Amino acid sequence: MNIEEDSSYQQMINGELYLESKDLAALRDDVRVKLMDYNRIANNDERNSKIKSLMKSVGDRFFVEPTIYFSYGVNITIGNHFYANHDVMLCDEGKITIGNDVKFGPKVGLYTPQHPLDPSVRRTEAERVSPITIGNDVWVGGGASILPGVTLGNNVIVGAGSVITHSFPDNVIVVGNPARILRENKPEK
Repeated sequence: MNIEEDSSYQQMINGELYLESKDLAALRDDVRVKLMDYNRIANNDERNSKIKSLMKSVGDRFFVEPTIYFSYGVNITIGNHFYANHDVMLCDEGKITIGNDVKFGPKVGLYTPQHPLDPSVRRTEAERVSPITIGNDVWVGGGASILPGVTLGNNVIVGAGSVITHSFPDNVIVVGNPARILRENKPEK
């Protein structure tokens, strides 16, 4: 079955309340097993080629250190010249779009799931998601967390350990928990 034909998948990527279907669960299990194997490959070219094959779309010059984790892969689109340091987590229940020339420090996490606030709904295991979009020329410092629904503009620097709870425009440096603009980051000419 093409996962895009699965009704739970469609509800998921449309931001509707959904429960994981058998097909989605099977895809998650398959990706988990493959990532456990691929993350152990010492040869950089082989490891990165296999990890790329699990994602929807990846540009040229893709390099990730071991380990990288994601939920499905089919919701991840990455532009050209991407680097991720060790232990990066991409919870791609919702769409994750990453631009060109983006770098992630170690232990960066992008989290698209939004668990319900109402405990009776949470008990059903249903959830919603909101997509994350990262612009071009973005550098995310180690240990930073980017939460559901966030869009980062172009030329944004995220300080190490920051928690990004809302979107930020182009050309800023953001730091803290919750993150705030520290200062502008205009490109040198």
